Amino acid sequence: MSARDDLIQFFDERFGEIGSYLALLQEIENAARTGPPRIEGAANVITASQQKILYSSVYLQLYNLVEATVSQCIKAVTDAVSSSESEWRAEDLNESLRKEWVRFMARTHVILNPQHRLESAVEMCNHLVERLPIVTLEIDKGGGGNWDDESIEKMSARVGCPLDISPTTKDAVKRPERDDLGAMKLIKNRRNVLAHGSISFVDCAEGVAVTELRRIAESTGAYLREAISSYADYIDLLAFIDPARRPSVPV
Repeated sequence: MSARDDLIQFFDERFGEIGSYLALLQEIENAARTGPPRIEGAANVITASQQKILYSSVYLQLYNLVEATVSQCIKAVTDAVSSSESEWRAEDLNESLRKEWVRFMARTHVILNPQHRLESAVEMCNHLVERLPIVTLEIDKGGGGNWDDESIEKMSARVGCPLDISPTTKDAVKRPERDDLGAMKLIKNRRNVLAHGSISFVDCAEGVAVTELRRIAESTGAYLREAISSYADYIDLLAFIDPARRPSVPV
């Protein structure tokens, strides 16, 4: 399969899981309108606190989807660069990715002693002198817990991938939901406070309904789908290659 097919299949499977979970929560919420819901055959009912804990888990699922989608998109780019079929060289890359290749080879983002710094520099120099093809490229994405629409835009600019996000989708994901935060910033915030124990799962979902969670999921999903399409175009059109060295791409 192509990089586009792989990314879409990955996203559809993960997003489908969240959709199934939201459908379950909707059934529980509907049942709660006539009294405490109960699983058939169970001795105890589902309490309001348990229901809120289930709701809070949606923020974790959505954040995992965001971070995993970013990782898959970046991996698709590095796989395209290091493809054994094309054998791209450092000189072929566009300016943005060439910087990432230098960062990777020279390990400029890592604290090294002078000897190891020299070894990395010599390895990069030999690679350039011998005009070797790129067989490995890793792009440092930074620590976890920081992904939202703004950080995705910054990472995409860093690797030279223009994001084509429609105004409607951008407006939806930036529209304040809670705490004056847009959907993806709210997801990041709730995920982090839960992960750090700053708030309980019960308190996290206070006053939250399934309709709100579904709206947040849909606006986030739409944004990620368009980001995936942008990365797929970036790869398919060989936009990661310097324009002067870019071969023509069949339409």
